[in-house]
Amino acid sequence: MEPSDNPSALSLRRFVTAAEAVRFQSPWTLEEWMCRADVVNNEHLLLVRANMDPFRSHPFHNHPTREELIFIIAGQAEQWVGKERRILKPGEMAFIPMGEVHGTYNPFPEKLVFLAILSPANAVEPGIVDKSTEEPWASLRKGFPAVS
Repeated sequence: MEPSDNPSALSLRRFVTAAEAVRFQSPWTLEEWMCRADVVNNEHLLLVRANMDPFRSHPFHNHPTREELIFIIAGQAEQWVGKERRILKPGEMAFIPMGEVHGTYNPFPEKLVFLAILSPANAVEPGIVDKSTEEPWASLRKGFPAVS
């Protein structure tokens, strides 16, 4: 029996291996969820390891009810927080306040791997709102390398 099938085992889980992560292919990345309610008995934090292929992106969006940290493990991220853009490398991070529009882009030829840590875990919906078709976000990256 998997811990996620047994609520009492789930409430006792303190360690999560890579094999125990819940994998999900989103439109942006292969997500490996390591801290959410079906993995551990969390109250405040969410943690996902995101694997973004070259020339892909998680276009401009926000989390109206959560703040977020993005920590780069491998590759490079063209990270936007509001209208500010930075290239983040391994060991670097971005803090995104609750409700702030942001986007993560990988216009580089190598895979980007990052951790996204969000709080609170049990925030009210919507958890994510796409802003990529709204101005100024729809045209903010004009002139930058194309991604999908």
